[in-house]
Amino acid sequence: MGVPAVVLTFFPHPAVVVRNRVGAFYLTSPEQRASILGDLGVVAVITQTFDQQVALTSAQDFMRRIHRHLQPSHLLVGEDFALGHGRQGNIEELRCMGNDFNFTLSIFDPVINDDEVISSSRIRSALAEGDMVNAQNLLGRPYRIDGTVIPGDRRGRSLGIPTANMDVWAERALPKTGVYACYAHVEDQTLLAVVNIGTRPTFDTQNIRQHVEAHLLQFNGNLYGKQLELDFIARIRNEQRYSSVEALVDQIHQDIQTAETLLK
Repeated sequence: MGVPAVVLTFFPHPAVVVRNRVGAFYLTSPEQRASILGDLGVVAVITQTFDQQVALTSAQDFMRRIHRHLQPSHLLVGEDFALGHGRQGNIEELRCMGNDFNFTLSIFDPVINDDEVISSSRIRSALAEGDMVNAQNLLGRPYRIDGTVIPGDRRGRSLGIPTANMDVWAERALPKTGVYACYAHVEDQTLLAVVNIGTRPTFDTQNIRQHVEAHLLQFNGNLYGKQLELDFIARIRNEQRYSSVEALVDQIHQDIQTAETLLK
């Protein structure tokens, strides 16, 4: 149509504000979502803060603001889309508002995978099962988490298997606890990695907080303070407690070989 493609999205998720949803359920951060959309050709991503004031705004008033600030010529929405307080701005209402605000409307069909609609719920279920192949099929890309590398207890280095301890956004959905084969992206490098998500039961028997630790294969540099991105490709095994440090180290070396095979 010869006009810029613009995406309007919300943060926090409306369910957090309207239904008090809690827990780690976000599949992307706002920044990551904007980056992915930009790579797909979107010119601008507007992340509108969603709060009680926005939640109580009528559909007519909301679209009036959209018209004033963005002047859209065409609006694209999903088939079950509705906006405004009480979901007043359904498809039929938006068609009528198009006449008032001079835009046309398109409704795109759901995307189907294995005879089911692709949804965030299905993706979260795949993550909860540690099924990274299914998660990738649904997303069209590997599931990625990112975080800053922070100092840990340096136990991995003392064992000859240094790990990067990641500070991951607490509201980010994580795959099921266990050991994974991943691609790690840091600065301009892409490396093979073995990643553990869990509570480190061999050492921290009382710990219930989940950690994300990555061992980057064939890397000896300093990662502290750097941004690390992990693409989860396959789950290798469950996290478990070992009777000795030696048994754990032997298992990690096996995990490294398995990851190399899977990733190469």
